[in-house]
Amino acid sequence: MESQLHIMGVVVFVLAAFVGHHVVHGVPPLLHTPLMSATNAISAISVVAAIVVAGAAFEPVRTTLGVVAVAAATCNVVGGFLITDRMLKMFKGGARQAKAKVGAPGTSKPARGDGAAG
Repeated sequence: MESQLHIMGVVVFVLAAFVGHHVVHGVPPLLHTPLMSATNAISAISVVAAIVVAGAAFEPVRTTLGVVAVAAATCNVVGGFLITDRMLKMFKGGARQAKAKVGAPGTSKPARGDGAAG
């Protein structure tokens, strides 16, 4: 009975990995940042679960693995939010740079207000 549970767990893991791979690769590049933000918020659930496992009165191996899981999940969430923030700043920076280039000295586009049609 227990070996069937392990096999079923492996089957569920493989199916989830397969479906997840196809779902992520089906997302257009424009939606990667919002999707990443949502998955980071969902990843916070794994931090809570790891804290529960680490704080439970299990044998030392499980507690140690729980602490490692807390550290890994926290790094995942923090790193994900940092990357998302960096990507959002890149998008905002691109809009500011485009506005600054219009009418800047040395460009072929005339500045607004000098009487030239633009």
